[in-house]
Amino acid sequence: MDASRFLYLSKSDVINVNLNMADIIDSLEVAFKEKGAGRTEMPPKPGVHPGGGDNFIHAMPAYIPALKSAGVKWVGGFPENLQQGLPYITGLLIFNDIRTGVPLAVMDCTWITGMRTGAATALSARYLARPDSKRVGVLGCGVQGRTNVEALKVLFPLKQVVAYDTDPKASKRYADEIRKRFHLEVTPASTPREAVSGCDIVVTAGPILKQPHATIRSGWLDAGAFASLVDFDSYWHPEALQEADKFCTDDTAQLLHYQQVGYFQKIPTVHADLGELATGSKPGRENANEKTFTANLGLAIDDMAVAPLIYRRALDAGIGTWLPL
Repeated sequence: MDASRFLYLSKSDVINVNLNMADIIDSLEVAFKEKGAGRTEMPPKPGVHPGGGDNFIHAMPAYIPALKSAGVKWVGGFPENLQQGLPYITGLLIFNDIRTGVPLAVMDCTWITGMRTGAATALSARYLARPDSKRVGVLGCGVQGRTNVEALKVLFPLKQVVAYDTDPKASKRYADEIRKRFHLEVTPASTPREAVSGCDIVVTAGPILKQPHATIRSGWLDAGAFASLVDFDSYWHPEALQEADKFCTDDTAQLLHYQQVGYFQKIPTVHADLGELATGSKPGRENANEKTFTANLGLAIDDMAVAPLIYRRALDAGIGTWLPL
Protein backbone atom coordinates (compact mmCIF):
# COMPACT_ATOMS: atom_id res chain seq x y z
CA MET A 1 0.00 0.00 0.00
CA ASP A 2 1.29 3.45 -0.95
CA ALA A 3 0.18 5.78 1.87
CA SER A 4 1.11 8.87 -0.13
CA ARG A 5 -1.79 8.62 -2.58
CA PHE A 6 -5.45 7.60 -2.88
CA LEU A 7 -7.67 6.47 -5.73
CA TYR A 8 -10.34 8.89 -6.93
CA LEU A 9 -13.38 7.31 -8.57
CA SER A 10 -15.85 9.56 -10.37
CA LYS A 11 -19.47 8.58 -10.89
CA SER A 12 -18.64 7.16 -14.31
CA ASP A 13 -15.70 5.25 -12.80
CA VAL A 14 -17.96 3.75 -10.13
CA ILE A 15 -20.48 2.69 -12.77
CA ASN A 16 -17.77 1.28 -15.07
CA VAL A 17 -16.52 -1.25 -12.52
CA ASN A 18 -19.71 -3.17 -13.45
CA LEU A 19 -20.73 -4.26 -9.97
CA ASN A 20 -24.04 -6.11 -10.20
CA MET A 21 -27.04 -5.93 -7.90
CA ALA A 22 -26.85 -9.58 -6.83
CA ASP A 23 -23.35 -9.04 -5.41
CA ILE A 24 -24.50 -5.89 -3.61
CA ILE A 25 -27.40 -7.75 -1.99
CA ASP A 26 -25.06 -10.55 -0.89
CA SER A 27 -22.62 -8.07 0.67
CA LEU A 28 -25.44 -6.24 2.47
CA GLU A 29 -26.64 -9.55 3.89
CA VAL A 30 -23.19 -10.14 5.38
CA ALA A 31 -23.21 -6.61 6.82
CA PHE A 32 -26.65 -6.99 8.43
CA LYS A 33 -25.86 -10.41 9.87
CA GLU A 34 -22.77 -8.83 11.41
CA LYS A 35 -24.89 -5.93 12.68
CA GLY A 36 -27.41 -8.34 14.19
CA ALA A 37 -24.55 -10.11 15.95
CA GLY A 38 -23.25 -6.83 17.37
CA ARG A 39 -20.04 -6.82 15.35
CA THR A 40 -20.40 -3.52 13.45
CA GLU A 41 -19.75 0.05 14.54
CA MET A 42 -22.13 2.72 13.25
CA PRO A 43 -23.02 5.86 15.23
CA PRO A 44 -26.20 7.77 14.36
CA LYS A 45 -25.54 10.06 11.42
CA PRO A 46 -25.10 13.75 12.29
CA GLY A 47 -26.35 16.29 9.79
CA VAL A 48 -26.73 19.89 8.79
CA HIS A 49 -29.65 21.44 6.92
CA PRO A 50 -28.55 24.30 4.64
CA GLY A 51 -31.50 26.40 3.53
CA GLY A 52 -33.86 24.64 5.95
CA GLY A 53 -36.93 22.77 4.82
CA ASP A 54 -36.26 19.15 3.88
CA ASN A 55 -32.65 19.75 2.77
CA PHE A 56 -29.96 17.72 4.50
CA ILE A 57 -26.27 16.84 4.38
CA HIS A 58 -25.35 13.86 6.53
CA ALA A 59 -22.08 12.31 7.67
CA MET A 60 -22.37 8.51 7.72
CA PRO A 61 -19.45 6.58 9.26
CA ALA A 62 -19.31 2.81 9.69
CA TYR A 63 -16.96 -0.11 10.29
CA ILE A 64 -17.67 -3.72 9.25
CA PRO A 65 -14.82 -5.97 10.43
CA ALA A 66 -15.96 -9.02 8.45
CA LEU A 67 -15.74 -7.05 5.20
CA LYS A 68 -12.54 -5.22 6.19
CA SER A 69 -14.40 -2.01 5.49
CA ALA A 70 -14.41 1.36 7.22
CA GLY A 71 -15.12 4.87 6.07
CA VAL A 72 -17.61 7.67 5.86
CA LYS A 73 -20.14 8.95 3.35
CA TRP A 74 -20.87 12.69 3.13
CA VAL A 75 -24.21 12.85 1.33
CA GLY A 76 -26.74 15.56 0.61
CA GLY A 77 -30.42 15.39 -0.30
CA PHE A 78 -31.99 18.58 -1.69
CA PRO A 79 -35.55 18.08 -3.05
CA GLU A 80 -35.51 21.29 -5.11
CA ASN A 81 -32.45 20.13 -7.07
CA LEU A 82 -34.71 18.39 -9.55
CA GLN A 83 -36.08 21.75 -10.68
CA GLN A 84 -32.51 22.80 -11.52
CA GLY A 85 -31.69 19.64 -13.43
CA LEU A 86 -29.55 18.36 -10.55
CA PRO A 87 -29.76 15.01 -8.72
CA TYR A 88 -31.72 14.92 -5.46
CA ILE A 89 -28.88 12.92 -3.87
CA THR A 90 -25.18 13.83 -4.24
CA GLY A 91 -22.04 13.20 -2.24
CA LEU A 92 -18.71 11.47 -1.75
CA LEU A 93 -17.54 8.38 0.10
CA ILE A 94 -14.12 8.00 1.76
CA PHE A 95 -12.88 4.40 2.08
CA ASN A 96 -10.12 3.78 4.63
CA ASP A 97 -7.56 1.06 5.31
CA ILE A 98 -8.70 -0.66 8.52
CA ARG A 99 -5.10 -1.42 9.56
CA THR A 100 -3.73 2.12 9.32
CA GLY A 101 -6.69 4.46 8.88
CA VAL A 102 -5.10 5.80 5.70
CA PRO A 103 -7.65 6.84 3.02
CA LEU A 104 -7.52 4.33 0.18
CA ALA A 105 -10.15 5.88 -2.06
CA VAL A 106 -12.59 8.73 -2.50
CA MET A 107 -15.54 7.86 -4.69
CA ASP A 108 -18.76 9.44 -5.89
CA CYS A 109 -21.64 8.02 -3.86
CA THR A 110 -24.63 8.79 -6.10
CA TRP A 111 -24.72 5.42 -7.85
CA ILE A 112 -23.77 3.60 -4.64
CA THR A 113 -26.64 5.24 -2.71
CA GLY A 114 -29.17 4.31 -5.36
CA MET A 115 -28.07 0.71 -5.65
CA ARG A 116 -27.53 -0.12 -1.98
CA THR A 117 -30.92 1.38 -1.09
CA GLY A 118 -32.63 -0.90 -3.58
CA ALA A 119 -30.59 -3.81 -2.24
CA ALA A 120 -31.73 -3.05 1.32
CA THR A 121 -35.37 -3.16 0.19
CA ALA A 122 -34.81 -6.52 -1.49
CA LEU A 123 -33.00 -7.91 1.54
CA SER A 124 -35.83 -6.78 3.83
CA ALA A 125 -38.32 -8.31 1.40
CA ARG A 126 -36.46 -11.64 1.62
CA TYR A 127 -37.67 -11.83 5.23
CA LEU A 128 -40.94 -9.89 5.04
CA ALA A 129 -42.52 -10.39 1.59
CA ARG A 130 -44.22 -13.47 0.22
CA PRO A 131 -41.62 -15.42 -1.80
CA ASP A 132 -44.03 -15.74 -4.74
CA SER A 133 -44.49 -11.94 -5.05
CA LYS A 134 -44.96 -11.00 -8.70
CA ARG A 135 -46.60 -7.57 -8.85
CA VAL A 136 -44.82 -4.44 -7.59
CA GLY A 137 -46.29 -0.98 -7.15
CA VAL A 138 -43.86 1.94 -7.34
CA LEU A 139 -44.78 5.46 -6.24
CA GLY A 140 -42.03 7.87 -7.26
CA CYS A 141 -40.40 7.14 -10.62
CA GLY A 142 -36.91 8.45 -9.93
CA VAL A 143 -33.63 6.69 -9.14
CA GLN A 144 -35.04 4.68 -6.24
CA GLY A 145 -38.06 3.62 -8.24
CA ARG A 146 -35.62 2.06 -10.68
CA THR A 147 -33.06 0.48 -8.36
CA ASN A 148 -35.68 -1.00 -6.04
CA VAL A 149 -37.27 -2.88 -8.93
CA GLU A 150 -33.82 -3.95 -10.15
CA ALA A 151 -33.03 -5.38 -6.72
CA LEU A 152 -36.41 -7.02 -6.16
CA LYS A 153 -36.12 -8.74 -9.53
CA VAL A 154 -32.98 -10.51 -8.27
CA LEU A 155 -34.87 -12.24 -5.44
CA PHE A 156 -38.48 -12.47 -6.62
CA PRO A 157 -40.30 -13.79 -9.70
CA LEU A 158 -41.52 -10.36 -10.76
CA LYS A 159 -43.88 -10.11 -13.72
CA GLN A 160 -45.63 -6.74 -13.39
CA VAL A 161 -44.86 -3.21 -12.23
CA VAL A 162 -47.47 -0.50 -11.70
CA ALA A 163 -45.81 2.93 -11.63
CA TYR A 164 -47.18 6.21 -10.30
CA ASP A 165 -45.54 9.63 -10.27
CA THR A 166 -46.98 13.09 -9.67
CA ASP A 167 -45.53 13.88 -13.13
CA PRO A 168 -47.28 11.61 -15.68
CA LYS A 169 -44.41 12.10 -18.13
CA ALA A 170 -42.02 10.69 -15.55
CA SER A 171 -44.12 7.55 -15.07
CA LYS A 172 -44.33 7.10 -18.85
CA ARG A 173 -40.53 7.38 -19.23
CA TYR A 174 -40.09 5.03 -16.31
CA ALA A 175 -42.46 2.46 -17.80
CA ASP A 176 -40.65 2.51 -21.14
CA GLU A 177 -37.24 2.08 -19.48
CA ILE A 178 -38.18 -0.65 -17.01
CA ARG A 179 -40.05 -2.59 -19.68
CA LYS A 180 -36.98 -2.54 -21.92
CA ARG A 181 -34.32 -3.16 -19.23
CA PHE A 182 -36.01 -5.92 -17.27
CA HIS A 183 -38.57 -7.38 -19.68
CA LEU A 184 -41.42 -6.75 -17.27
CA GLU A 185 -45.00 -5.70 -17.92
CA VAL A 186 -45.12 -2.07 -16.75
CA THR A 187 -48.29 0.00 -16.46
CA PRO A 188 -48.27 3.73 -15.68
CA ALA A 189 -50.87 4.45 -13.00
CA SER A 190 -53.14 7.48 -13.19
CA THR A 191 -53.83 7.47 -9.43
CA PRO A 192 -51.71 6.52 -6.40
CA ARG A 193 -54.16 3.84 -5.32
CA GLU A 194 -53.60 1.91 -8.57
CA ALA A 195 -49.94 1.44 -7.52
CA VAL A 196 -50.92 0.12 -4.08
CA SER A 197 -54.05 -2.01 -4.23
CA GLY A 198 -53.56 -5.36 -5.92
CA CYS A 199 -49.77 -5.31 -5.50
CA ASP A 200 -47.70 -7.90 -3.64
CA ILE A 201 -44.92 -5.37 -2.92
CA VAL A 202 -45.25 -1.58 -2.73
CA VAL A 203 -42.29 0.81 -2.81
CA THR A 204 -42.79 4.49 -1.99
CA ALA A 205 -39.82 6.46 -3.28
CA GLY A 206 -40.65 10.16 -3.24
CA PRO A 207 -38.66 12.84 -1.42
CA ILE A 208 -38.19 12.44 2.34
CA LEU A 209 -40.45 14.93 4.11
CA LYS A 210 -40.69 15.85 7.78
CA GLN A 211 -44.39 16.56 7.26
CA PRO A 212 -45.84 13.58 5.36
CA HIS A 213 -48.31 14.27 2.57
CA ALA A 214 -50.02 11.02 3.69
CA THR A 215 -51.45 10.12 0.29
CA ILE A 216 -51.84 6.37 0.89
CA ARG A 217 -54.94 5.65 2.96
CA SER A 218 -56.09 2.78 5.11
CA GLY A 219 -57.61 -0.09 3.19
CA TRP A 220 -55.46 0.43 0.10
CA LEU A 221 -52.74 -2.14 0.89
CA ASP A 222 -53.86 -5.73 0.38
CA ALA A 223 -53.60 -8.43 3.03
CA GLY A 224 -50.32 -10.28 2.56
CA ALA A 225 -48.53 -7.35 0.93
CA PHE A 226 -45.14 -5.92 1.87
CA ALA A 227 -44.34 -2.20 1.72
CA SER A 228 -40.91 -0.58 1.63
CA LEU A 229 -40.97 3.05 2.77
CA VAL A 230 -37.87 4.40 1.03
CA ASP A 231 -39.18 7.94 1.61
CA PHE A 232 -39.72 7.29 5.34
CA ASP A 233 -43.44 7.71 6.11
CA SER A 234 -43.90 10.59 3.65
CA TYR A 235 -46.42 8.79 1.42
CA TRP A 236 -48.40 7.08 4.19
CA HIS A 237 -51.37 8.19 6.23
CA PRO A 238 -50.96 7.16 9.90
CA GLU A 239 -54.12 5.04 9.73
CA ALA A 240 -52.62 3.07 6.83
CA LEU A 241 -49.43 2.47 8.81
CA GLN A 242 -51.42 1.25 11.80
CA GLU A 243 -52.67 -1.63 9.64
CA ALA A 244 -49.17 -3.15 9.77
CA ASP A 245 -48.91 -6.58 11.36
CA LYS A 246 -45.15 -6.06 11.50
CA PHE A 247 -43.45 -2.67 11.13
CA CYS A 248 -39.68 -2.95 10.74
CA THR A 249 -36.68 -0.77 9.98
CA ASP A 250 -32.99 -1.22 9.26
CA ASP A 251 -31.84 0.33 12.55
CA THR A 252 -34.15 0.96 15.49
CA ALA A 253 -31.78 3.30 17.35
CA GLN A 254 -31.45 5.60 14.34
CA LEU A 255 -35.20 5.56 13.73
CA LEU A 256 -35.74 6.69 17.32
CA HIS A 257 -33.17 9.44 16.72
CA TYR A 258 -35.16 10.58 13.68
CA GLN A 259 -38.30 10.66 15.80
CA GLN A 260 -36.58 13.02 18.22
CA VAL A 261 -35.86 15.50 15.41
CA GLY A 262 -39.41 15.41 14.00
CA TYR A 263 -39.75 12.48 11.60
CA PHE A 264 -41.85 9.32 12.09
CA GLN A 265 -44.29 10.94 14.50
CA LYS A 266 -47.21 8.55 13.94
CA ILE A 267 -45.81 5.14 13.14
CA PRO A 268 -46.49 1.75 14.79
CA THR A 269 -44.15 0.17 17.33
CA VAL A 270 -41.09 -1.29 15.63
CA HIS A 271 -41.16 -5.09 15.51
CA ALA A 272 -37.53 -5.70 14.42
CA ASP A 273 -34.61 -4.21 12.60
CA LEU A 274 -32.98 -5.80 9.59
CA GLY A 275 -30.05 -7.17 11.57
CA GLU A 276 -32.49 -9.01 13.83
CA LEU A 277 -34.35 -10.38 10.82
CA ALA A 278 -31.12 -11.45 9.09
CA THR A 279 -29.84 -13.33 12.16
CA GLY A 280 -33.24 -14.85 12.94
CA SER A 281 -33.41 -13.35 16.42
CA LYS A 282 -36.78 -11.83 15.46
CA PRO A 283 -39.26 -13.51 13.09
CA GLY A 284 -40.07 -12.08 9.70
CA ARG A 285 -43.23 -12.99 7.83
CA GLU A 286 -45.09 -15.78 9.62
CA ASN A 287 -48.15 -16.21 7.41
CA ALA A 288 -49.41 -15.31 3.95
CA ASN A 289 -51.91 -12.71 5.18
CA GLU A 290 -49.66 -10.42 7.21
CA LYS A 291 -49.22 -6.82 6.11
CA THR A 292 -45.53 -6.13 6.61
CA PHE A 293 -43.67 -2.84 6.36
CA THR A 294 -40.09 -1.67 6.52
CA ALA A 295 -38.91 1.91 6.81
CA ASN A 296 -35.25 1.56 5.91
CA LEU A 297 -33.38 4.74 6.76
CA GLY A 298 -30.34 4.15 4.59
CA LEU A 299 -27.38 3.16 6.74
CA ALA A 300 -23.67 3.72 6.56
CA ILE A 301 -23.07 -0.04 6.72
CA ASP A 302 -24.96 -0.29 3.40
CA ASP A 303 -22.38 1.99 1.80
CA MET A 304 -19.45 0.33 3.50
CA ALA A 305 -20.68 -3.05 2.28
CA VAL A 306 -20.43 -1.75 -1.29
CA ALA A 307 -17.25 0.37 -1.10
CA PRO A 308 -14.71 -2.49 -0.83
CA LEU A 309 -16.32 -4.28 -3.78
CA ILE A 310 -15.97 -1.19 -5.94
CA TYR A 311 -12.44 -0.45 -4.75
CA ARG A 312 -11.15 -3.97 -5.50
CA ARG A 313 -12.79 -4.07 -8.92
CA ALA A 314 -11.42 -0.63 -9.78
CA LEU A 315 -7.89 -1.76 -8.84
CA ASP A 316 -8.22 -4.94 -10.89
CA ALA A 317 -9.52 -3.04 -13.93
CA GLY A 318 -7.17 -0.06 -13.67
CA ILE A 319 -10.12 2.33 -13.30
CA GLY A 320 -9.82 5.69 -11.53
CA THR A 321 -7.28 8.45 -10.99
CA TRP A 322 -4.49 8.34 -8.43
CA LEU A 323 -4.12 11.57 -6.46
CA PRO A 324 -1.54 12.58 -3.84
CA LEU A 325 -2.57 12.78 -0.21
